[in-house]
Amino acid sequence: MIKLFEQFNNEQIIKDFAEKYIIGKYSINEDGSVDVTGDVKVINTSPQSKLNNIPIRFNKVSGVFRINGNYITSLEGCPKWVGGEFNCSANELTSLLHSPDYVGGDFKCTYNDITSLKDCPKEIGGSFLCTSNDLSTLEGIPNIIYGELYCEINHITTLKGFPSIIKGDLSIRYNGIRKVDS
Repeated sequence: MIKLFEQFNNEQIIKDFAEKYIIGKYSINEDGSVDVTGDVKVINTSPQSKLNNIPIRFNKVSGVFRINGNYITSLEGCPKWVGGEFNCSANELTSLLHSPDYVGGDFKCTYNDITSLKDCPKEIGGSFLCTSNDLSTLEGIPNIIYGELYCEINHITTLKGFPSIIKGDLSIRYNGIRKVDS
């Protein structure tokens, strides 16, 4: 009986969330995670409607996944796979733990308090933007960046962990890099 109530409660939370933030169709998987054919856009402008967390657990989103401009402190609940852009900028993140494994478009995590790229996606099909964080190294960043790499206004002092290939523009200014090593 309790399990049935929890399932109903979870489905109601998903339905309420979908009505506000999902553009497209969604399905609930057996494990309670959500797949979306379309986009998820949780961009709130009023302080009263900003989220502190992601209230449901996503698995796959075919389009974009935008949760920028909230008060989110953890990426728990984020999809494992995103076909388009993933944007978690302007939140209160200190880590990329629970970020997607794959992002087909740009990955944007600017204007947070992130201290490490250790848990960032393994593959990103577009640009990687991590400007205005508390990074001291690029260790953990994917080896190939298929778009631009913007990592300005951090505390990076070495190029250790730098990607082997960047197919677009590069900007790492306003960091304090004094030594080039690998």
